[in-house]
Amino acid sequence: MENKRRDLEERTTSFGIEIILFIKNLKRDIIAIPLISQIVRSSTSIGANYREATGASSRKDFKNKLYICKKECKETKHWLELIAETNPEHKDKCRILWKEAQELTLILSQAIITLEKKQ
Repeated sequence: MENKRRDLEERTTSFGIEIILFIKNLKRDIIAIPLISQIVRSSTSIGANYREATGASSRKDFKNKLYICKKECKETKHWLELIAETNPEHKDKCRILWKEAQELTLILSQAIITLEKKQ
């Protein structure tokens, strides 16, 4: 169990880093700047909230933090879709990042389901 937590901790952190590195290549204009700001916040929040979850004070707190992680994943997918449509030259990279966000969403969803079954 500890290895799975550590792996997901590393994966969520790596995802945030990948987004940060990706957005460095985007043009900066009146439309892009708010999208960039939003995606940086949502994507890095996934890892931050997962770390909070691993230090949760109760099972309820842990589950709540996982829900937040999942919501942030879904929000990140939204921003990636908008960036892909407004930056067609970056569609392929957006698709790769979207797939990782989707995988994280599915992993977190399964963890939440497992927690709910144990209650």
